[in-house]
Amino acid sequence: MASSSEKTGTATATGRRARGRPRSFDRATALEKALMAFWEHGYEATSVSDLTRVMDIGAPSLYAAFGDKRSLFEEVVHEYGATYGSFADRALAEESTARASVERTLREAAVAYTEPGRPHGCLVIHAAVNCSTPEVEAALRRRRNANIAAFESRIKADVTAGLLPRSTASAALARHTAAVMQGMSQQARDGASRAELEELAEIALSIWPRV
Repeated sequence: MASSSEKTGTATATGRRARGRPRSFDRATALEKALMAFWEHGYEATSVSDLTRVMDIGAPSLYAAFGDKRSLFEEVVHEYGATYGSFADRALAEESTARASVERTLREAAVAYTEPGRPHGCLVIHAAVNCSTPEVEAALRRRRNANIAAFESRIKADVTAGLLPRSTASAALARHTAAVMQGMSQQARDGASRAELEELAEIALSIWPRV
């Protein structure tokens, strides 16, 4: 029969093992499930109880692994930008002209926003709808404005290189591109097909100036 000191030692060792035990869930899988929940319902309408249910973890595990809801959402937005929403960055980096970058971006948006088996539209655009948390709304606005700035910078570079007329309204053209993408996102949420969004992209590209 074990002495009380032996029992205490055993309990202490067990406690150490429990505290040092790895998480019983895959963090990347849980993050992906949270991403889909926020993408489908937006930031404000997705509660912590919704998240624990879809992620299949308890609230203490969520807080321990990701922090609070806002911290989790910030990580989700970063992950979305590096995966599902990365097509615009790739187009800007890989295409030889601003127009080619925008054309590719809009065409790929038509595909990404209507992909079967996942929420339609853009998470960054949709998550801001009815958002009453100022810090979250401001962060999403900064991200959207950064996209406009990236398009504008590329357009200005083409103007300087003589690939676009000097009269090109670079800021307005960049904002137009962003407005079209935002409209495409909402249209996708409302049931527009890939083909219908591709038609919108064609119309948007028709206004681009030529040298």
